[in-house]
Amino acid sequence: MINRALKIIRQFHGFTQIELARKLDLSKSYLSEIEAGKKNISFELLEKYSIIFDIPVSSLVFFSEHLDETSTVPERFRIVVADKLIRLMEWVMTRNEYTKAKNNNKK
Repeated sequence: MINRALKIIRQFHGFTQIELARKLDLSKSYLSEIEAGKKNISFELLEKYSIIFDIPVSSLVFFSEHLDETSTVPERFRIVVADKLIRLMEWVMTRNEYTKAKNNNKK
């Protein structure tokens, strides 16, 4: 799920894949593969996201964390909550795009 969250964060901040790939010192194709869930993201790369978007690494990791057996929160619940948060972020992103398009049409 972290791949979806990272894509939404990028889109929310108005970055294209090319722009963000440059900031992260990656190729656009590698970033695309991360966002598609085809490549795993390293902790170092999460730290770069954290700096660029001013989001704590812990918040980014929340979306990809797998609960271990000692956790008091059931894994299924954690996955459902993470999915709901991602859907909320997707809705906010869509809403922002709609508002921008609407405002551009008024000009």
